[in-house]
Amino acid sequence: MPESKSSFVITMNKFHANGKFLLSGEYLVLQGAKALALPLKLGQSLEVKTVNIQSGMVHWDAYTPKGFWFASIFSKYGFTVHASDDMQKADTLCKIFSEIKSLNPNILQGQDDYFFTTRLEFDKDWGMGSSSTLISLLAQWAGVDPYELLRRTMGGSGYDIACATASKPLTYRLADSIPLVEEVDFNPSFAQNLYFVYQGHKQNSGKEVKSFKERAQKEKFSDEIHEISEISDALIKTDSFDVFCALLIRHETIMSHCLEQLPLKASFPDFQGTVKSLGAWGGDFFLAATELPEKEVFSYFNIKGLKTVLKYDEIVL
Repeated sequence: MPESKSSFVITMNKFHANGKFLLSGEYLVLQGAKALALPLKLGQSLEVKTVNIQSGMVHWDAYTPKGFWFASIFSKYGFTVHASDDMQKADTLCKIFSEIKSLNPNILQGQDDYFFTTRLEFDKDWGMGSSSTLISLLAQWAGVDPYELLRRTMGGSGYDIACATASKPLTYRLADSIPLVEEVDFNPSFAQNLYFVYQGHKQNSGKEVKSFKERAQKEKFSDEIHEISEISDALIKTDSFDVFCALLIRHETIMSHCLEQLPLKASFPDFQGTVKSLGAWGGDFFLAATELPEKEVFSYFNIKGLKTVLKYDEIVL
């Protein structure tokens, strides 16, 4: 939004957060399973300016790779929306800022207006972490605990928060609700055989998580949690493509039982390779592992109507 000619920038800060893929441990990470997560080269950036307009407002402009996304103006005192072209998103922002203020009362002090500009580096429908990168960015700016901010707002296991500021792949586990994060050397020698394929629609992970938690209250899945944790460790250690694929298949079988859903392979029975869901089942991206030539991989999924196929080395940090 344009600034008046008489105003001037007092400070300007920039922040960045990585997107994410969850390679193993989906759903059961909520119950304490060890998950293997991949921070991505694509993420979201935040630029914050303070300007001496002195109207007591927060000005928010959001962009995606396709251009302008939405804008909002809200009070920095009561966090009430004054104008927006998307009231639902504006209300969500106000709730996040309200929680940030309770965690750090020193933010948004003084008479200056604040101008926030976010730039998403991936399609907003891809499920790579538009929400988690936002939480991380605002936590970085405000100097608050991102996991606590996540808990008070979006909810979830927090693995995506760990990915947001990681420099390489990591394992993630919750122990008594405390995140245990360890960056690991996961550099598969067969990376050229790994692809990420977008299923064409964004999954509502919040709804999926709630549904699974209700089911997990009845079934503790202790054996499954243990085996999934072992699979996460084995995926890191193996240098064999065949073993890697066997581990993915076993993982799908376990989660198919837990979720009472068919494995993803049932949707691609003729695919010469292994496919594995990433994150919430039924949407977003999945992993395809195959020794088919790259051209044939793209052709196969394109014929199925899946036009977005990303190579592992292109996207994983």
